[in-house]
Amino acid sequence: MKMQSDLGRVRGLGSAKSGSSHWWTQRVTAVANLPLGIWFIISILSGHTADYDAVREWLSSYFHSTMMILMIISVSVHFTHGLQVVIEDYVHNRKAEIVSLFLIKAVAAFLSVAAIVSVLRIVFAGA
Repeated sequence: MKMQSDLGRVRGLGSAKSGSSHWWTQRVTAVANLPLGIWFIISILSGHTADYDAVREWLSSYFHSTMMILMIISVSVHFTHGLQVVIEDYVHNRKAEIVSLFLIKAVAAFLSVAAIVSVLRIVFAGA
């Protein structure tokens, strides 16, 4: 005969209290990526980015540089959250999971910062 309540049996096995936040972040970045992606595709197809000097001039606009930085952040967050879910679901070795999550977050952070610094350098230094 079990003397423990249902709540007592599942205590410690439930939610880590981050699932809904993670889920919402994934959905919000997906929705944000739609207009940002459309803006980016239209900008590329409009011919303003035909060569290096044209890209530099185009990206030196505060509107376009702001949109580009927003896109970098949104895509990076969406990418890392998506890969985190895949790793948590399919990698069953705890050490490999931790290393993989660390590497994905570190690489995404490095590339995002490098991309944002590049955009800001074009905007403020003109180089």
